[in-house]
Amino acid sequence: MTTVRNLACLSIFLLAACGADPAPGPVEQIIVREPGAAPVETAAVVTDAAPAGALLAEGKAAFASCSACHALEQGAPNGAGPNLFGIVGSPAGKVAGFSYSNAMKTSGITWTASELDSFIADPAAKVPGTTMVAGAIADPAKRQAVIAYLESVTAN
Repeated sequence: MTTVRNLACLSIFLLAACGADPAPGPVEQIIVREPGAAPVETAAVVTDAAPAGALLAEGKAAFASCSACHALEQGAPNGAGPNLFGIVGSPAGKVAGFSYSNAMKTSGITWTASELDSFIADPAAKVPGTTMVAGAIADPAKRQAVIAYLESVTAN
Protein backbone atom coordinates (compact mmCIF):
# COMPACT_ATOMS: atom_id res chain seq x y z
CA MET A 1 0.00 0.00 0.00
CA THR A 2 2.87 2.39 0.82
CA THR A 3 4.39 1.79 -2.62
CA VAL A 4 1.08 2.61 -4.27
CA ARG A 5 0.81 5.82 -2.21
CA ASN A 6 4.41 6.75 -3.02
CA LEU A 7 3.79 6.21 -6.71
CA ALA A 8 0.58 8.23 -6.52
CA CYS A 9 2.43 11.07 -4.80
CA LEU A 10 5.20 10.91 -7.38
CA SER A 11 2.66 11.07 -10.20
CA ILE A 12 0.87 14.02 -8.63
CA PHE A 13 4.16 15.80 -7.97
CA LEU A 14 5.36 15.28 -11.53
CA LEU A 15 2.06 16.46 -12.98
CA ALA A 16 2.07 19.50 -10.72
CA ALA A 17 5.61 20.35 -11.75
CA CYS A 18 4.97 19.99 -15.49
CA GLY A 19 5.03 23.35 -17.16
CA ALA A 20 5.37 25.23 -13.91
CA ASP A 21 7.15 28.53 -14.25
CA PRO A 22 9.95 29.21 -11.81
CA ALA A 23 8.73 31.13 -8.80
CA PRO A 24 9.02 34.87 -9.38
CA GLY A 25 10.71 36.84 -6.75
CA PRO A 26 13.69 38.54 -5.26
CA VAL A 27 16.45 36.87 -7.19
CA GLU A 28 19.77 38.36 -8.07
CA GLN A 29 22.02 36.74 -10.62
CA ILE A 30 25.67 37.63 -10.78
CA ILE A 31 27.52 36.70 -13.94
CA VAL A 32 31.28 37.16 -14.12
CA ARG A 33 33.11 36.10 -17.26
CA GLU A 34 35.83 37.16 -19.62
CA PRO A 35 34.82 39.13 -22.74
CA GLY A 36 33.98 36.68 -25.53
CA ALA A 37 33.74 33.72 -23.12
CA ALA A 38 30.83 31.30 -23.22
CA PRO A 39 27.93 32.04 -20.86
CA VAL A 40 28.34 30.75 -17.34
CA GLU A 41 25.53 28.93 -15.54
CA THR A 42 24.75 30.74 -12.32
CA ALA A 43 22.82 29.88 -9.19
CA ALA A 44 20.03 32.16 -8.08
CA VAL A 45 20.57 33.99 -4.83
CA VAL A 46 17.74 35.25 -2.67
CA THR A 47 18.34 38.84 -1.68
CA ASP A 48 17.33 40.50 1.55
CA ALA A 49 15.62 43.30 -0.40
CA ALA A 50 12.42 41.31 -0.92
CA PRO A 51 9.48 41.99 1.33
CA ALA A 52 8.94 39.09 3.71
CA GLY A 53 5.31 38.77 2.58
CA ALA A 54 6.35 38.20 -1.03
CA LEU A 55 8.83 35.50 -0.04
CA LEU A 56 6.20 33.76 2.09
CA ALA A 57 3.67 33.94 -0.75
CA GLU A 58 6.24 32.37 -3.08
CA GLY A 59 6.96 29.68 -0.50
CA LYS A 60 3.28 28.91 -0.03
CA ALA A 61 2.82 28.60 -3.80
CA ALA A 62 5.91 26.41 -4.14
CA PHE A 63 4.78 24.21 -1.23
CA ALA A 64 1.61 23.35 -3.19
CA SER A 65 3.47 20.53 -4.95
CA CYS A 66 4.72 19.26 -1.57
CA SER A 67 1.16 19.19 -0.22
CA ALA A 68 0.41 16.17 -2.41
CA CYS A 69 2.23 14.15 0.29
CA HIS A 70 2.70 16.50 3.27
CA ALA A 71 0.16 18.30 5.46
CA LEU A 72 1.17 21.59 7.02
CA GLU A 73 -1.69 22.25 9.42
CA GLN A 74 -1.37 21.65 13.14
CA GLY A 75 -3.09 18.37 14.04
CA ALA A 76 -3.62 17.27 10.42
CA PRO A 77 -2.97 13.58 9.79
CA ASN A 78 0.17 12.36 8.10
CA GLY A 79 -0.16 11.53 4.42
CA ALA A 80 2.32 9.68 2.25
CA GLY A 81 4.81 11.96 3.98
CA PRO A 82 4.79 13.28 7.55
CA ASN A 83 2.87 16.39 8.59
CA LEU A 84 5.44 19.20 8.43
CA PHE A 85 3.77 21.60 10.85
CA GLY A 86 6.44 22.81 13.29
CA ILE A 87 9.20 20.85 11.53
CA VAL A 88 11.81 23.64 11.63
CA GLY A 89 14.03 23.06 14.64
CA SER A 90 12.74 19.51 15.14
CA PRO A 91 14.77 16.31 14.91
CA ALA A 92 14.35 14.24 11.74
CA GLY A 93 12.29 11.08 11.86
CA LYS A 94 10.26 12.01 14.92
CA VAL A 95 6.76 13.09 13.74
CA ALA A 96 4.35 10.94 15.74
CA GLY A 97 2.45 8.30 13.81
CA PHE A 98 4.61 8.36 10.69
CA SER A 99 6.54 5.29 9.58
CA TYR A 100 9.99 6.61 8.68
CA SER A 101 12.80 4.77 6.94
CA ASN A 102 15.62 3.59 9.19
CA ALA A 103 17.87 5.99 7.30
CA MET A 104 15.76 8.98 8.35
CA LYS A 105 15.25 7.75 11.92
CA THR A 106 18.99 7.38 12.43
CA SER A 107 20.13 10.43 10.41
CA GLY A 108 20.74 12.60 13.47
CA ILE A 109 19.52 15.65 11.54
CA THR A 110 17.82 18.59 13.21
CA TRP A 111 15.77 20.47 10.62
CA THR A 112 17.52 23.83 10.49
CA ALA A 113 17.15 26.04 7.42
CA SER A 114 20.52 24.77 6.17
CA GLU A 115 19.62 21.09 6.67
CA LEU A 116 16.23 21.58 5.01
CA ASP A 117 17.91 23.33 2.07
CA SER A 118 20.31 20.45 1.40
CA PHE A 119 17.60 17.82 1.90
CA ILE A 120 15.08 19.53 -0.37
CA ALA A 121 17.79 19.98 -3.02
CA ASP A 122 18.46 16.22 -3.16
CA PRO A 123 16.74 14.01 -0.56
CA ALA A 124 18.50 10.78 -1.57
CA ALA A 125 21.95 12.39 -1.45
CA LYS A 126 21.33 13.99 1.95
CA VAL A 127 19.79 10.87 3.52
CA PRO A 128 20.72 7.79 1.49
CA GLY A 129 17.95 5.23 1.97
CA THR A 130 15.18 7.78 2.53
CA THR A 131 11.77 6.73 1.25
CA MET A 132 10.98 10.23 0.01
CA VAL A 133 10.52 9.48 -3.68
CA ALA A 134 9.81 12.98 -4.96
CA GLY A 135 10.23 16.55 -3.93
CA ALA A 136 13.68 17.67 -4.96
CA ILE A 137 13.70 21.39 -5.72
CA ALA A 138 16.70 22.36 -7.82
CA ASP A 139 16.07 26.13 -7.77
CA PRO A 140 17.82 27.65 -4.70
CA ALA A 141 15.45 30.64 -4.61
CA LYS A 142 12.41 28.37 -4.61
CA ARG A 143 13.95 26.25 -1.81
CA GLN A 144 14.57 29.35 0.28
CA ALA A 145 10.97 30.47 -0.24
CA VAL A 146 9.64 27.06 0.85
CA ILE A 147 11.90 27.10 3.91
CA ALA A 148 10.76 30.62 4.83
CA TYR A 149 7.17 29.41 4.54
CA LEU A 150 7.90 26.36 6.73
CA GLU A 151 9.59 28.65 9.28
CA SER A 152 6.57 30.97 9.32
CA VAL A 153 4.23 28.06 10.02
CA THR A 154 6.54 26.81 12.77
CA ALA A 155 6.57 30.26 14.39
CA ASN A 156 2.77 30.58 14.49
